Amino acid sequence: MRTDRKRMKNIALYPLFILLCAVIISPVYLAVILPFRSPEEINDVLEPLNSSDKGFSHIGLFAQYPTIDSFRELLVYTPEFYKVFWNSMLIVGGILFFQLLTGIPSAWAFSRFDFRGKKLLFDLYVIFMLLPFQVTMLSQYIMLDKLSLINTRLAVMIPAIFSTFPVFMIYRGFADIPGDIADSARIDGANEWQVLRHIGLPLGMPGILACVVLCFLDLWNMVEQPLAFIKDKKLYPLSLYLPMLDTDNGSMMLAAAAVTLIPAAFVFIIGQDHLEHGIISSALKE
Repeated sequence: MRTDRKRMKNIALYPLFILLCAVIISPVYLAVILPFRSPEEINDVLEPLNSSDKGFSHIGLFAQYPTIDSFRELLVYTPEFYKVFWNSMLIVGGILFFQLLTGIPSAWAFSRFDFRGKKLLFDLYVIFMLLPFQVTMLSQYIMLDKLSLINTRLAVMIPAIFSTFPVFMIYRGFADIPGDIADSARIDGANEWQVLRHIGLPLGMPGILACVVLCFLDLWNMVEQPLAFIKDKKLYPLSLYLPMLDTDNGSMMLAAAAVTLIPAAFVFIIGQDHLEHGIISSALKE
């Protein structure tokens, strides 16, 4: 009886879960499917948004006459799109590289060495990680202005490079490595860098890859940092380029949004398994 009641309860929840999934997936589905419609269909969808009259847009699930004209206009006749795409790749790639370059040794030091003030320092790392950008924006702007870095890519990259999140994310993966393994390597004559390279990196790779995926998704979509520190539109990343597009040319705007989704979706799909395992292994077990 109890099993049947539980089964009926689960069945009753299925429609709610399906509805929630539809609400969550629908924006992504529309972002992918709308660019394949003809300009006339897209204008019909966006017309209520561009007019002062209140009304509803009729959005079908499928395109009546599928076409790639929107992508052709974007990728062939809009060369500035490649410039902002390169800006995004350069900023995100540079930040990720130096985040790992500084974050991995820091996480290894926190997980392997005991020193005075270690817990306090790590707690400060966590506090800084939880601070929203709005809290530190003014101090960062003043510092970057003193260094004459405002209106450069480095203005966005430098504060992000020294983010505490990679250290926090990678730390638990290193802390879970048995100390006997590292001690055995040291007895065999390995120095600390060799222990990190041959033991720490392979065994802590789930946490590192999870950090890469999460940081990429966050950096690829960042808006406030480049908006605050970059004034030259030629240096804008994709996240700031999309709002600049004219809504009267809805087909190109939707095509640009769809292309912007591709790198983030690719990284997430490729790193999905690593992300799951990394989050589990990096969970706090204090």
